[in-house]
Formats: sequence, structure tokens, C-alpha cells
Amino acid sequence: MKLQGKMFLWLAVFILAVAIIYGLWSHETAGTTALFMAFGLSVMIGYYLAFTARRADTGAQDREDADVADDAGELGFFSPHSWQPLFLGIGGALAFMGVIFGWWLLYFSVPVILIALWGWVFEYYRGEDQRY
Repeated sequence: MKLQGKMFLWLAVFILAVAIIYGLWSHETAGTTALFMAFGLSVMIGYYLAFTARRADTGAQDREDADVADDAGELGFFSPHSWQPLFLGIGGALAFMGVIFGWWLLYFSVPVILIALWGWVFEYYRGEDQRY
């Protein structure tokens, strides 16, 4: 993760330079703001990866003598049959349509989003799939 953290931090430096030059030459606020926001996002991701690399074990991607097979194996648990992201997407689409067509659609989208989030967070704490 050290390498990825450094890459994002160098990317942030590049985006900052581009944002400053673009802002001075173009005098356009939307693009300049978007570039500064991209700078902020790159800094956040780079800092997180660099901070996590200090606490985590050195992975195969951080060693010069590593092979591709050294990083093989289980990466974690991913839910193979969760319906919650679909309902969360439907609720998000309704919320964004509420911004376009009328705020009254939020009365329908907020409960869908909250129920989908609740279900996604707690889907492995109940029923036959209970893990803990």
C-alpha cells in the first residue's frame, strides 16, 4: 500500500499544479473548483493508504523481489447474493429524481434508502446467514 499511497499523493501534487495554472489562465470557476476537489480527494485517498500501510503488513506489491503468485489467495468475504445494493440504487435514483422533478419524491426515496442501508449493514446478523 505504500506505493499506492505515494502514487495518489504525487497525483495530488500534479492536480494542484494543474488547478492553479488552469484557474489563473481560464478564469472559469466550475473547472477550477472541480480540479481543486479532485486534489482534495487524491490527498484523502493517498493519506489513507499511506496511514494504513504503516499499520498493515508489507504486501507483495511493496517488495521488489515479489512474484505475481505471492499476492494470490483469499482477499476477504464478499456477499454473493445481496439484494440490498439494488434497493439502495433504486432509492438513490428516486432521490436524484426528486432534485429534478420535485422535492416531494424524497418522501418516498428516504425510507427506501434507510431500509436498504439497514438491511445491508445487518444482513449477516439474522436468519440462516447469521455469521456472528
